[in-house]
This record gives sequence, structure tokens and C-alpha cells, in this order.
Amino acid sequence: MEDRAMIEKHLALAEVHVAQGEGHIARQREIVAKMERDSNVDAAETARQLLATFEMTQRSHVGDRDRLRAELAACK
Repeated sequence: MEDRAMIEKHLALAEVHVAQGEGHIARQREIVAKMERDSNVDAAETARQLLATFEMTQRSHVGDRDRLRAELAACK
């Protein structure tokens, strides 16, 4: 039961990270679009690089969440 509680705790945190990541990505996409509209080429490139980092981090968060969901399902 202790393992299940630990997995549930980690899963809850992973769910928060995924939700926050979605928000960060959406906001960063808005920033990139604005910089491109404003023809701010250098800033847009930097913003795109940051977006790529957010997306890579999000893939990691989703992977962690999915792994924890599978672990929790195996505990039943």
C-alpha cells in the first residue's frame, strides 16, 4: 500500500507538471507569433529555441506521467 501511495503522490505532481507545461508552451507560441509579426527576427529565433526546450521538457513530463499511470495500474 505504501508503494501505491508513493506512486499516487508522484503521479499527482506529474499531472501538475504536464498541465503547467501545456500553459508554458501555449504562451511561448504566442510570444513567437508576436515576434514574427513584429519582424523581430533575432528575438523570434531565441523565442523559438526556448519553445523547443519547453516542448522537449513537456515530452519528458508526459513520459513520466504515463509511466506512473502504468505503474499505478499494475498495483491494482
